[in-house]
Amino acid sequence: MLTTLLRDSRALGALAVPLILTQLAQVALTTTDTVMMGLLGTAELAAGGLAIVIFNQVRTMGVGLVTSVGNQIAAAAARAEQAAVDANDKTAEETAHDEVRAIVRASLAVATLAGLAGAFVMILIGQALTWLGQDAAVVDLSQKMLYALAPGLLPCLWFQAIRQFTVGMRRPQALLQITLASIAVNAGLNWVLIHGTFGLPRLGLTGVGIATSTVYLLSFLALYLAARKDRELAPLLALDVTRTDVATVKRLLGLGVPIAATYGSEAGFFSVTALMAGSFGPDALAAHTAVNQLVYIVFQVAVGLSHAASINVSRELALGNHDGARRIKNTALACAAAVMTLVGFIYLTVPRLVLAPFLETGSEDALSTATHLLVVTAFLQFFDCTQNIGVGLLRGLDDTKSGFRITLIGYWAVGLPAAWLLAYAVNLGIVGVWLGLLTGLAATATLLLRRYNSALTAARPVPASSPA
Repeated sequence: MLTTLLRDSRALGALAVPLILTQLAQVALTTTDTVMMGLLGTAELAAGGLAIVIFNQVRTMGVGLVTSVGNQIAAAAARAEQAAVDANDKTAEETAHDEVRAIVRASLAVATLAGLAGAFVMILIGQALTWLGQDAAVVDLSQKMLYALAPGLLPCLWFQAIRQFTVGMRRPQALLQITLASIAVNAGLNWVLIHGTFGLPRLGLTGVGIATSTVYLLSFLALYLAARKDRELAPLLALDVTRTDVATVKRLLGLGVPIAATYGSEAGFFSVTALMAGSFGPDALAAHTAVNQLVYIVFQVAVGLSHAASINVSRELALGNHDGARRIKNTALACAAAVMTLVGFIYLTVPRLVLAPFLETGSEDALSTATHLLVVTAFLQFFDCTQNIGVGLLRGLDDTKSGFRITLIGYWAVGLPAAWLLAYAVNLGIVGVWLGLLTGLAATATLLLRRYNSALTAARPVPASSPA
């Protein structure tokens, strides 16, 4: 039993750790942009923050469209390995490899369509900001930054498509090095383009947008070249989108649209709770913002575990190993619980130290409120991590629609009403909002795991009857 647990943990960790570190590095990337914008002034920070919110919403939903690619690649690659091992069946092995190539081509086609459509939507939203009651000066700066960010959406989604390919093949190592390098490149480009050094024009906030788009392009090229140098990945990396199979595109969209909707729904849920927090005054909103950022950072652990568990479930099911798929769930949840217990202990024992980077120069009321929120967060993060892993597990079963439906119920039918009742009717204020968040995430996590267990049981082949 212990040997099996250790083996499963190593298999999960080999994929999860690079993904977790990559996610944390990406947080550092966006934090660099925010710091640079803050140095320009309050108006630039407000305008840049607004543009990034719009960009991130569109980008996140675009990423959702290609997220299932990793699962499809993992299943096809597992079938190829099985054909090679079981019967040395070269025909079956090459058929599975052709399937991988078809998925790669289709994913790049989907990423291209999503990137073009998303860029257009970003520009339209930018034009509508004035009608949404935003300050004219802020709108003007936001629109200029959106024009600079829009072209970067294409290479950003191309990068995500190749990323899912490498993850599906269980070779994500280059991701971390590229993301770490992009942080330094982004910081340097930001400084050069903002201040106009080396004879370049002084672009201010627009320079941040251009730097971000350039980094996305360079990151895509770096990941593509890394995959080309990999002996296992190179033969399967097919970029000829003119040969894209329409049926494969439809299959990816059928899986990806619910994922994109789920991501959009979750982002919307947290945005609404932020507005609720703001209704209790600036101190409450500042406390909410600080604690929410902490949750976002720790959440990257859940994202890495979720992706790794999802890929491994797809692989195990392709090999017909249902017991292995069940163990992956238990292993992922155990790893998540260990990390969340450690983080929760830190929150509860040294809350002011944890909050110092965000609220050290703020009001005492904001710091006191955030300290209370950390107590809720110490428990909330267990459910937040679990529900994210649950979505990934269902994605491993190619069941993305159930994940979307369940998150709608958990977030909007349970979480949001609970937040309103506890915050306003019970008069718990901002703490009530976070207790509502906890309630919604707990309901979502419970329903997702229940659905995974039932779906996995239903997918198990019925043993053949023994001969009479």
